[in-house]
Amino acid sequence: MEIDPRGPRFGAAITVVVLAVVLITQSGWLLAAQCLVFAIGALAGLRYAPYGLVYRGLVRPRLGPPSHTEAEAPPRFAQATGAMMALAGVIGFAAGSAVAGTVFTALALVAAFLNAAFDFCLGCQAYLFIQRTRPSAHQAAGPDREVYQ
Repeated sequence: MEIDPRGPRFGAAITVVVLAVVLITQSGWLLAAQCLVFAIGALAGLRYAPYGLVYRGLVRPRLGPPSHTEAEAPPRFAQATGAMMALAGVIGFAAGSAVAGTVFTALALVAAFLNAAFDFCLGCQAYLFIQRTRPSAHQAAGPDREVYQ
């Protein structure tokens, strides 16, 4: 599925604000809510993610059609990565380790900021790197093995 690349960037901008508030307040509950937002985007797809719904309903109609589209898989991987970072932060806060909660929140904040400010999706780049470096089905099977698909 192809998506409007401006949607994930809009979501990243909201995420930056939420994660900055988490760092200021040290709120594990707010981080848990952001973790849920990430998880919905990763598991159900970006069109069902809360920030994606806001973008499609309120922002995109005012912008017009995108000049290009992009594959949904890399941003979904980025959402999954964000969910893992946020979950680690929630666990840190819940365990009484403000340092762990803060560090994992800050890591997610940096990635969201890069996307929002510079249109550089760190999770997307990781996804593409993994796709380029993993062996293909034929290479994994080897020359003497049959490839099943």
